[in-house]
Amino acid sequence: MQTVPDTDGAENGNDFRAAELATNLEGVLARIDAACAAAGRDPAEVRLLPVTKYFPASDIAALYRLGRRDFGENRPQEADVKAAELGALGVRWHLVGQLQRNKVRQVVRWAHAVHSVDSERLATALATATGAALDSGERGTALEVLIQVSLDDDPARGGVTPDAVPALADHIAESAELRLAGIMAIPPRAADPDAEFARLAEVCTRLRTGHPGATELSAGMSNDLERAIAHGSTCVRVGTALMGGRPITSA
Repeated sequence: MQTVPDTDGAENGNDFRAAELATNLEGVLARIDAACAAAGRDPAEVRLLPVTKYFPASDIAALYRLGRRDFGENRPQEADVKAAELGALGVRWHLVGQLQRNKVRQVVRWAHAVHSVDSERLATALATATGAALDSGERGTALEVLIQVSLDDDPARGGVTPDAVPALADHIAESAELRLAGIMAIPPRAADPDAEFARLAEVCTRLRTGHPGATELSAGMSNDLERAIAHGSTCVRVGTALMGGRPITSA
């Protein structure tokens, strides 16, 4: 059995923090189970993706010991350091934040999936970088990608309009280096989450018609995961409810 490294250097680790994370994880999983029961869904259909930005690698190692294998990060530079520190574990890293094309070569070395693809140019850059990483042995599989859908037309938050999803999906599907996994979105801050998640579910249904393998619907976070699950989310990205408030040292 593989041993999880003691990343904080303490002989027994941070027992208090590990217990806190275990309690939080139990609570989040209970919320997911209850939401699935209310929606008449199988909890196995919904994956929890812990979002660990600003938190240390020791927290990720603690959650790994609790059975988590997939982790979401927002910033490529931060994720790069954590991926190197925890490389022996075989963590599946998901980039859930916006990605600039000049960072793709760095990201494809460690990312299992990128949730924020919002242009053909970015998809092409990811395919090229992934191909190079496959050729060099830096990775062994195609890169999973999700199309980020904009529900508020705010360019600062990233994403493509719902009408632009089919063309981008077709472009991604043409690449052997990429695997189109589905779509991701963040509801507008002032909008009704139920209405926006319902709208997103329609986009997902249309996408699956042309791309049956694109089954992932990444939607829902700490404050709205129940509503997202009610509208078909298959992946909830949870930070605060699991990790707690942002560490003071990250400010």
